[in-house]
Amino acid sequence: MANPLDALLAEKGVLLADGATGTNLFNMGLESGEAPELWNETQPEKIADLHQGFVDAGADIILTNSFGGTRHRLKLHHAQDRVHALNKQAAVIARAVAEKAGRKVIVAGSVGPTGELLEPLGALTYDDAVDAFVEQMEGLKAGGVDVAWIETMSAPAEARAAADAAIKVGLPYTYTVSFDTAGRSMMGLHPRDIHGVSDGLSEEPRAVGANCGVGASDILSSLLDMTSAKPDATIIVKGNCGIPEFHGTEIHYSGTPELMADYARLAMDGGAKIIGGCCGTSFGHLKAMREAIDGHTKAERPTVETITSRIGPLRNKQADESGAAPSGEGGGRRRRRG
Repeated sequence: MANPLDALLAEKGVLLADGATGTNLFNMGLESGEAPELWNETQPEKIADLHQGFVDAGADIILTNSFGGTRHRLKLHHAQDRVHALNKQAAVIARAVAEKAGRKVIVAGSVGPTGELLEPLGALTYDDAVDAFVEQMEGLKAGGVDVAWIETMSAPAEARAAADAAIKVGLPYTYTVSFDTAGRSMMGLHPRDIHGVSDGLSEEPRAVGANCGVGASDILSSLLDMTSAKPDATIIVKGNCGIPEFHGTEIHYSGTPELMADYARLAMDGGAKIIGGCCGTSFGHLKAMREAIDGHTKAERPTVETITSRIGPLRNKQADESGAAPSGEGGGRRRRRG
């Protein structure tokens, strides 16, 4: 399966992925509870501005505005019959920005979780999940994406279903998991086990990794686990911009451009090949990360102690060796990325 992501990785060594979608769209006027995917048709110029801002900041990879683009998520907004059109338009907008960049920019089709629980915990069957992801990815492929970018997953079976769908559609794929519950995903996946999610599928992922979570230090800790388990793997880290903090009813992120630059350097040292930002990451943050990556020579692999001394403490208590989370740890199902 041809994949320009591999070619650009071979050329540049380390790639910069983009930053937050939701955070930046809220700053552009998106209302709480409104589906960003609908803006692909009603506010396409603002979606193009989002992508352009990240390209101008130096992103090598931009993610389409399609995170909640399955029929299950769009049903919440009475748009379940527009899956193909909305996803195709998301890809068309991003492709147009990439084509005028004057350099190679990868268009990655963002595919988030359905929001449903798979059997036996819920009613969604594996085959139905695959069908829903196929429907979404067919729209993304029609619009011109280079790769299916499966992200913010918590259940290994759902990530696998999305990977299976990408193979059926004929798209190379990557997947990332959110390790936000006692150092694991909400459904219990440990970072070191991420490589086994796609075992037995006919096509391997082009990259795997982590996104979102609770903070930059935590995702870097997960990176060390992932690279230790498989040192030659292409690993993605796309961490939140510092720590989410409530200011009244609004969430703000503590990360400065300087902190995110140091996060990018540590991610390089830890073995990440694709580095980006998630919730709270603005164009300015990404520009600082671009400069950090371009000016950094990979150094000694960091320890958790090094990470926390430079970026701040871990916010997510780690599970014990038996895999049990500390009492009271848990989390709800995530609404969306960024």
